[in-house]
Amino acid sequence: MKVVVRVRPHNQQESNGAYTTCVQPLDSKMLVFDPKDEDDQVLRKTPGCRKRILKRKSKDLRMMFDRVFDENATQMEVHESSTKLILDAVLDGYNCSIFAYGATGAGKTFTMLGDANSPGIIFLCMMELYQRIEELKKDKAFEVAVSYIEVYNESIQDLLVPSSKHLAVREDPQKGVVVSGLSLHQPKSAEELMKMLEFGNSNRTQHPTDANATSSRSHAVFQVYVKQSDRTTGMSSNFKRAKLSLIDLAGSERATVTSNKGARMREGANINKSLLALGNCINALAEICSNNSSKSRHIPYRDSKLTRLLKDSLGGNCQTVMIAAVSPSSMSYEDTYNTLKYADRAKSIKSKLKANVVKISEHISKYPKIIAELRKEVKLFSINSKNGFLITNIKL
Repeated sequence: MKVVVRVRPHNQQESNGAYTTCVQPLDSKMLVFDPKDEDDQVLRKTPGCRKRILKRKSKDLRMMFDRVFDENATQMEVHESSTKLILDAVLDGYNCSIFAYGATGAGKTFTMLGDANSPGIIFLCMMELYQRIEELKKDKAFEVAVSYIEVYNESIQDLLVPSSKHLAVREDPQKGVVVSGLSLHQPKSAEELMKMLEFGNSNRTQHPTDANATSSRSHAVFQVYVKQSDRTTGMSSNFKRAKLSLIDLAGSERATVTSNKGARMREGANINKSLLALGNCINALAEICSNNSSKSRHIPYRDSKLTRLLKDSLGGNCQTVMIAAVSPSSMSYEDTYNTLKYADRAKSIKSKLKANVVKISEHISKYPKIIAELRKEVKLFSINSKNGFLITNIKL
């Protein structure tokens, strides 16, 4: 699993509160959490954390990742350095996933979806995908289909068919994890695909909290299915198929920070429950990979709907990029530390990749040629019949 960290800029609340920076990128691959020279300031300006933080061993903690982006990184820079290359794998027939992980308000949804002025990873990936398809369409034929779901309060809903609720997850021996009754749509262009994404986003569950005015209250999974085949047919032919999953997770949150009550508190509890299950799966997979153990160990995918959906992305036949989004402010000290801890664990997860290449047997690949020959024979038969001739020897 490729793991990158993106540190967002200080927001208005953090700037007004004069909080200090508790995470600093050192270069393109290393960051330091809770630098020593700022320990005293961090403690003074972080309410309620003085005694707890004094006992922590996370001071001046240096971590290495595949890529570290500071607060000045643009959406395009993040895409170019972390997710653009994954499209090569998709077009080679490999399943791929990109997901943003972090606390509420850390910048996950902005990274994945962006805004009108700074389109996010999903938009940039789709533009790149269709550009690649345009370059290859002379020699290859493509079929693209999409689906979009959300997991809200442990219930799965089709965001492209809002009336479709409480969909079930099951496992197919051939296809892996599938959602029964999920609609598939075939966009004719990148623009049409983006309209589908925009429509799905409008149906997504969002409510303001004290921590985030536009807090996503659900996990969203946008999936793109790509099938390609050679336009020329010979004695044998193959086609490739791949699935790209683009996932915007809801953020973990603490009730004391968000001041949630009633329905919001229930939403928060379900979000935290599913993210805890995700963390447990990451820990279990990381332990297996770190110990190079061949022994089978139970991975708790069934502990939540989210982890069941992400089973293929985490430990299956899938190339995955995890974007850990964090706040630089000491106001989010514990949330940032927890996010970095899980991101550091996820680095050791390794997948066994296999391209999804389907071989078409010889007799099937010859069908277009046979059909063309039969059409010629029928045409010739029609002409000769008018001239009084009868053809009695047509070879199939």
